Amino acid sequence: MAEHDFRYSLLAPQHTLTECRALSPGRYQVTGNGGSIQPGDTLLVTLKGSRTLTLRLLVEKVRHMITPPGQWLAVANGPAFRELAILNWQVNCNGCASQLDFEFAVDAALGEQARPAAAEARIRELGWRSHAGQHFCPRCTEKSA
Repeated sequence: MAEHDFRYSLLAPQHTLTECRALSPGRYQVTGNGGSIQPGDTLLVTLKGSRTLTLRLLVEKVRHMITPPGQWLAVANGPAFRELAILNWQVNCNGCASQLDFEFAVDAALGEQARPAAAEARIRELGWRSHAGQHFCPRCTEKSA
C-alpha cells in the first residue's frame, strides 16, 4: 500500500495525472502516467479550481495500458460530493490577531448550513483550534497548553 502524490508538479512530468473525474459520488476514474499504481494504494490529487486542497483517493482497481507505455486507468474511492464547491474564508486568531486565509471544499447540494462545519473541519486540519466561537492559531494554542 503506497501513497502516490499527483498534486500539481512541474518537477516530474513523467509522473502526472491526465484526468480525474467523478463516476458517482465517492467513486472516481483516474488516468495517469508513471508510478506503479496497485489496488489498495492511495492517490493524492489536487482539486480542480483549488490552490491548496487535496483529494485523497483509495485505488480499488487499476488497468495498466500497453500504449502509451506507463499509462494507467484506475477506479478509486474518496469523499462523496454531489456538487463540489470550493470556498475561500478568513478567520482571525483571538489570541494574537493573526489572519488565516484558507480554502475548503463543501458539498453545495447540502446548502448554506453545511458551510460552517466544513470550514471548521478545514481549520482543524490547518492546526488552528476553535472554542466557543473563538479561533486560535497554532502558536497561541501551544502557549495555552
